[in-house]
Amino acid sequence: MVRRKILLADDDGDDRLIFTQVFDQLGRTNAALDVVENGLEVIDFLNRIHEDSALPNLIILDHNMPKMNGKQALHYLKSSQRYKSITVIIYSTYNDTPFMEECEKLGASSIIAKPNSYEEYIEMVKFFLDVEVASPVAG
Repeated sequence: MVRRKILLADDDGDDRLIFTQVFDQLGRTNAALDVVENGLEVIDFLNRIHEDSALPNLIILDHNMPKMNGKQALHYLKSSQRYKSITVIIYSTYNDTPFMEECEKLGASSIIAKPNSYEEYIEMVKFFLDVEVASPVAG
């Protein structure tokens, strides 16, 4: 089975902690999680990976982040020849229709509302662990 490599970008420390706890609680051995705090850190993280086959196959972006928000990071990723095939999901408290449509046009696979409870976090992380992602690029 292909190991799922997930990169989460979220500036909220509590959300990162809960996400990481739920991820660890689910105990999936076929997945690895890396965490950064904003879109610029996503780009820096990706640029430090030399082998394309080691890139994450799922990037989860909070929308409301300082320095570079989720929509800006999504635009950068989908404009990059190297990163455009990575599955990107936006998750945010801000989910009005025009925002969602714009993210879809930019190439987001899904736009997910941020959870309001621990149980919703469990369901969301299960979704991220099971969602179909693009095959890794041979590098």
